[in-house]
Amino acid sequence: MSQPKWLNQVKWDDQGLVPAISQDAKTGEILMVAWMNREALELTAKEGRAIFWSRSRKKLWRKGEESGHVQTLHEVRLDCDNDVVLLKVEQIGGIACHTGRRSCFFQRLEDGRWVEVEPVLKDPKEIYK
Repeated sequence: MSQPKWLNQVKWDDQGLVPAISQDAKTGEILMVAWMNREALELTAKEGRAIFWSRSRKKLWRKGEESGHVQTLHEVRLDCDNDVVLLKVEQIGGIACHTGRRSCFFQRLEDGRWVEVEPVLKDPKEIYK
């Protein structure tokens, strides 16, 4: 089966990957950044949920497959250089980060050090068994 032509417009890196930003479709909050290969992006569009490529596990990763914190897809965008994908999503369960926080961007630079400024909503030990 041939892949859709729109996938050819994406500028994939030398490993066949592109960074993907997940953004809350309603609030605009950036939830996380991950990587996608062609199959992940195609399946994301087809299935209507965020699917990434896990570089550490070397396999497709359906966001929420273990945690239940699925990202339902509202829209896919491509940046002006065609080398970054933006997923506008609804974050099911309100937790995007594996640390149990709403967003992966919970550390803020203050006076030369990183300070955690977002609370843990659920202990990761309860999320990942």
